Amino acid sequence: MKRILPSYIEHLGEVTPFTYAWDMTPPTHLAPRYCSFSKPGNNKLLPNLREAIRQSDLRDGGTVSFHHHLRNGDYVMNMVMQEIAALGLKDIRVAASSIFPIHAPLVDLIRSGVITAIDTNYMVGPVAEAVAHGLLHKPAVMRSHGGRPRAIETGVLKIDVAFIAAPTADVGGNINGVHGPSACGSLGYAVADSQYAKTVIAITDNLIPFPIAPISIPGTNVDYVVVVSKLGDPKGIISGTTRITKDPLGLMLAETATKIVQGAGLLKEGLSLQTGAGGASLAVAAFMRQEMIKRKIQGSFALGGVTGYFVQMLKEGLFQRILDIQCFDLDAVESLRDNPNHIEGCASFYANPLNKGAAVNYLDVMILGATEIDTNFNVNVTTGSDGMIMGGSGGHNDTAAGSKLSIVVTTATRGRLPIVVDEVTTITTPGETVDVLVTELGVAVNPRRKELEPALRNLGIKVRDINDISAEVYRRTGKPKPFSPGKRIVAVVEYRNGQIIDVIREQGR
Repeated sequence: MKRILPSYIEHLGEVTPFTYAWDMTPPTHLAPRYCSFSKPGNNKLLPNLREAIRQSDLRDGGTVSFHHHLRNGDYVMNMVMQEIAALGLKDIRVAASSIFPIHAPLVDLIRSGVITAIDTNYMVGPVAEAVAHGLLHKPAVMRSHGGRPRAIETGVLKIDVAFIAAPTADVGGNINGVHGPSACGSLGYAVADSQYAKTVIAITDNLIPFPIAPISIPGTNVDYVVVVSKLGDPKGIISGTTRITKDPLGLMLAETATKIVQGAGLLKEGLSLQTGAGGASLAVAAFMRQEMIKRKIQGSFALGGVTGYFVQMLKEGLFQRILDIQCFDLDAVESLRDNPNHIEGCASFYANPLNKGAAVNYLDVMILGATEIDTNFNVNVTTGSDGMIMGGSGGHNDTAAGSKLSIVVTTATRGRLPIVVDEVTTITTPGETVDVLVTELGVAVNPRRKELEPALRNLGIKVRDINDISAEVYRRTGKPKPFSPGKRIVAVVEYRNGQIIDVIREQGR
């Protein structure tokens, strides 16, 4: 299923519609990187944020970027944008890798015209609601974690000033995220910004003597350093429950997903795995751990947003390495700091489809969630069934495309809402990259992967046609009235290759 999209969207221009997941046209060259000369004795340290913004020469209509490793504990984006507003700047594009409820103060800046455009990979809370209700002047652009560095490196997303929350920095602008009172772990989403922005400003609450160790982002990428009282609250980085579900239904689904990995022939020495940080995904990891111990299997690597559960498996020798782009809890931060086999990577290394081999291409298994999944296996994790923005791809469509086996684990209904539907409200991940759906009503295998069915049935797994599962869901819940959005496009969903896979239209206010 492909959406019928407009050929032109105001403020964005001509639309290149989605064709298929692996339609890639690599650029012949990357975007230019900006160089500046720093004389011996030059001082990068500036007295405050306002002076740093002045020195950056940010103008009306400019683009500023932020990373989200402090997640819902981040103070930096609000702090910077208030200073930009105080300087009287307008028509600013905010290119933030993700936006959380803590960023609610940005709504007033949207209303006043300070912020008129947003590029992000994930958006939840008051800012997402404001965008859905049409408050933003220009359509937001929603990318994946791999699509963002692709856009930056190819010059599609041009950044004037990158503001990097630096838990530890020195006067030369060298940065890491594993030390200091605001330690958040990996700084993987900020690397491309530091390489391609015209001006890079490191903001820290832990300035120490030159040189720091380790260095996540080198001072050769950084123009200025500003010290503030506090970057944020590291407790806010915790994602979801970060605890294994105790719900019997969730445990049953997790056990079934583990059997599917076995049936696909991937539960073996050298296994590579990524799961989410929610309770159901962690339950899959728990069942996988039991099987790996029983079979005396050591995996090659665990990938992605990292929790303490993967840290435990690394300590137990169940994985050789963790490749970490983002820490989802404080145990992961500590492990990244102390364990040499816990390795920090950048977003481009993680999932950029236009490079010579992103880490997602080496994944055996990816366990995914879904807000909705339809009978064509398209998945929505961007909006609710009512069209309200409540998430975004993050690494969802990147890992589905890269892994050998992508498994969606979800209940078929949530309350009285159908999750397995005829047609998702918003396409985040195309069905051609989703292999298996696991629900309490049975397991559905994508027709592209029919070869999996005999092995799954041999393991006692109930395999059903996804259309039959959807029909049973509707018998239980009734068929909801179709969502009727407004005409105005408030956001576009860009697939990881840069093609537009869907649009989001305005909600009633």
